[in-house]
Amino acid sequence: MDNRELKAQLRRAALASRDAMSVEARIEASLAIEQHGRAAIGSVSGAIISGFWPIRSEVDIRPLLFAFQQANARLCLPVVIDKQTIVFRELLRGAPMIDTGFGIAGPGPEAVVLDPTIMLVPLAAFDAKGHRIGYGAGYYDRAITALHDKGHAPKLIGVAFDGQEVEAVPHEPHDVALSAILTQSGLRQVPADGS
Repeated sequence: MDNRELKAQLRRAALASRDAMSVEARIEASLAIEQHGRAAIGSVSGAIISGFWPIRSEVDIRPLLFAFQQANARLCLPVVIDKQTIVFRELLRGAPMIDTGFGIAGPGPEAVVLDPTIMLVPLAAFDAKGHRIGYGAGYYDRAITALHDKGHAPKLIGVAFDGQEVEAVPHEPHDVALSAILTQSGLRQVPADGS
């Protein structure tokens, strides 16, 4: 089995585990993630934090995002602008949200595009070394590469439920590992060498 097939198999299993959680369990886990995230990430004043609006059975990080906004962080959400690219548009309280494709809501084209310094990254599966499996389209990989090409090195924090962890994610040399993983059990820093 090649890496692509293995990733697809791991993605299906991790998403099935997530889907099997009751609504109540997902709410409780999301609230625990908010508490752990605020405590572990520390001061975010002046930071530009990208998050995501939850879809399907995904973790709901909106309480964490708005706690960061209260702590003087600027927020932004990913918006697909073509079939290859996402940009991060500023999320302002009270500003209208629009359908940005794939069942995702986000700020409209009038919103300012920001370069995040901290990225809360959605994922389908992850391993203890900080390798992630996304949803298969590669948007975040390209966005992270584009930020690096502009000279930015955002802190990458994967956010998921504990049940989405897998033993090992196959990865390629060009894959960028997460620097930390936030679940309902807390924030886990990933060793810089990926070991």
